[in-house]
Amino acid sequence: MARKLTRKEMREQLYRMLFQLEFHKDAELDEQLALFMDDLQEIREADRIELADKFHGVAAHVEELDSMINDKSTGWKVGRLPKADLTVLRLAVYEIMFDENVPDNVAVNEAVELAKQYCGDSSPRYINGVLAAVVRERSNTDAETQ
Repeated sequence: MARKLTRKEMREQLYRMLFQLEFHKDAELDEQLALFMDDLQEIREADRIELADKFHGVAAHVEELDSMINDKSTGWKVGRLPKADLTVLRLAVYEIMFDENVPDNVAVNEAVELAKQYCGDSSPRYINGVLAAVVRERSNTDAETQ
């Protein structure tokens, strides 16, 4: 019987899928996604669909996400960031900017947790700072448009 992924499990699987973006050509992404999904045989179809949708959402917005990360990142531009850190940032910025089902504070907190697990010792603090700047700018922009 297929099981439902928790939000934390969903985000971790998505992180693992997105990490591949740096190592494959765009033309290979669907094939890589299919291979990744084959390894997740015990999950519900609804979770598979959600994972694929979010994966494609992040992939479609990579340039925009990277631009936002560059704007808020001090000292390190996207090209110099460790790939694990960049993947965490892309996922979190995507959730903050495009996923209305994820509150900003949850996106930031979960990104920091992923960074603690997959990134270097100084990464959680750095990622938290970049994401806090993204959230602040978004809040200021939202306040100006109201």
